[in-house]
Amino acid sequence: MRLWSAIAVWLLLALPLAAQQSGPQVLIVDSDRLFLETQYGRQIASDLAARTAAVQAENDAIVAALTEEERSLTQRRPGMDPAAFRIEAAAFDAKVQEVRRARDAMNGELAAEAAKARAMFEERAQAVIANLMLERGATLVMEQRNVILSVRTANITDEAIARIDQVLGQGAP
Repeated sequence: MRLWSAIAVWLLLALPLAAQQSGPQVLIVDSDRLFLETQYGRQIASDLAARTAAVQAENDAIVAALTEEERSLTQRRPGMDPAAFRIEAAAFDAKVQEVRRARDAMNGELAAEAAKARAMFEERAQAVIANLMLERGATLVMEQRNVILSVRTANITDEAIARIDQVLGQGAP
């Protein structure tokens, strides 16, 4: 019985030591940093920021035009027949609602495109991270936000950023 106890203790001590010598079996990556700090991620963010700015500029122009139209209607109201004013006001309200629906749809499309671009980035980056995992002999890669405690060598974010830049560049297919 003592022999089995000695073997069990030896295994418990030897296995963690062997794992430490070959490097961490679980690697950690910060996916937000991958997106924000790689050339590819920055390119996606830049493209989306430019499109968002363009949509915002369109929104601002539309708001200015609608504000001017409302001001004109308000100024003309005292000299208008009440029935004619109600018709114009209802038409203006309908126009505002239609513009709002169209702008909401455009914003939704932009958000969907942003999510799709991020998913494409993650899919392509995952292949690079998988190669890093295999090179290091690891069995698992975890997201940084899910880790409570780890050794520094388990975090491969910096290396992954460099490798993604090397392999994917700015992300052109």
